[in-house]
Amino acid sequence: MNADETEIASAKRKNGTIPPNSFLIRLTGEITSLSQTKTTFLMTNYIPRRQFLQTLGVAAAGAVAMPVFAKETATEPRSPNTPAPDTRTQIKAYCVDYNWWNNGQDGFAKPGTWADTSPAEHVRWYKDLGCNVLQTFCVSCNGYAWYKNGVVPEQPGLKHDFLPEVVRLGHKENIKVFGYFCVGANPRWRELHPTEVHHKVTPTYIPLTNRYLDYLAGAVADAVKKTGIDGFMVDWLWNPCSTYGSPWKTLNRWIPCEQEMFVELLGEKFPGIGKVTAEQTAEFRKRAIDRCWKRIREAAKGVSKDCLIWLSCHELEKPEVANSQVLKEVDWLLNEQGNVSAIKKVTEKIGKHTQLLTCLALWNKQDPEKMVKNVAASGLNIGLYGFCKPSKTSSLPPPIRTFLAKPVRTFRGDDRNLAVLARVFNGLPLEYVAKA
Repeated sequence: MNADETEIASAKRKNGTIPPNSFLIRLTGEITSLSQTKTTFLMTNYIPRRQFLQTLGVAAAGAVAMPVFAKETATEPRSPNTPAPDTRTQIKAYCVDYNWWNNGQDGFAKPGTWADTSPAEHVRWYKDLGCNVLQTFCVSCNGYAWYKNGVVPEQPGLKHDFLPEVVRLGHKENIKVFGYFCVGANPRWRELHPTEVHHKVTPTYIPLTNRYLDYLAGAVADAVKKTGIDGFMVDWLWNPCSTYGSPWKTLNRWIPCEQEMFVELLGEKFPGIGKVTAEQTAEFRKRAIDRCWKRIREAAKGVSKDCLIWLSCHELEKPEVANSQVLKEVDWLLNEQGNVSAIKKVTEKIGKHTQLLTCLALWNKQDPEKMVKNVAASGLNIGLYGFCKPSKTSSLPPPIRTFLAKPVRTFRGDDRNLAVLARVFNGLPLEYVAKA
């Protein structure tokens, strides 16, 4: 371990996270069950010094041994009506957000911004933060890809084959790597198909036509196939003008491609602008979301059934999402608003396999210390996720040691979020301050 890792491990011992007089061990191997199913495993844990030395002694004698990590204790039988506890590892995820920089269209980063970013430095930063999940980009909001030779043009001047290299390096550190797609906005698509978008409308302006879904599904399948990602985030899965307080009625029109969609989705002749009922509009929008989701899911799972699809949604109560198939089928679900209460409300609508996450970001104004305590007290396995822009002088935020060098309360905004997550992700108490 380096000096920083040694100090953090020492702090974890004091905090009770690591037993005294213990060794860090990492085991990898393969187990064959009675059904002859082989499972590859990787375990990281701390074991007592005596147990570690005994294990070495047995191994030296030629026997096969595996350390015991926890003593079995008798437990009360669980009632058949009580759901099994969720024992999956808590998700600890972060994203250095390459979407926004106010030097391009719609406030997005101009294509090619941060094109020289280093995959190695990127992964090292996430490792220091303590992430087990790294979320970066397949295609960012400006419409250009973060890997080379794909069906979507790469960021102009892209120095490295960024996403595949981040995947390779991330996996070496046992970090899952996720990409990203924005559904509802894409300046490049708008430039190529000006008659199939709403103009002077933000933030979502792309009707979910079959032509657009062909493009989106093709981009998804290509990224899953070529980059090795564990999954990807789907963001802004909305119809035009359906979020951020922008009601559909402000458009006061159905453009021709949406009139075609009306026939496809509802099986009825388009009645004319101004004659579509509220009920028809609601059903149209719900079916548009379901059709889009189906194409995304089929594209990803068709390449890899293990590909995890992660939906980011800041308005879980919106009928077109809340009543759709998405929540039942999505693998991971993020409440971007960050309030734990909204997550609890949606638990009956999600699939049994769905993992839940909450969010720390500047825009949602959540108190990070309060949030992590609410998550711990929720009784649910809720993952933690955050995101922020890079610093003004780099393609990354400041080094993680910056956020550990001072008390949490001395930071503001995204820096405070990072100060909290750096401690929580690394198993440190919130009061921890690194030695000068």
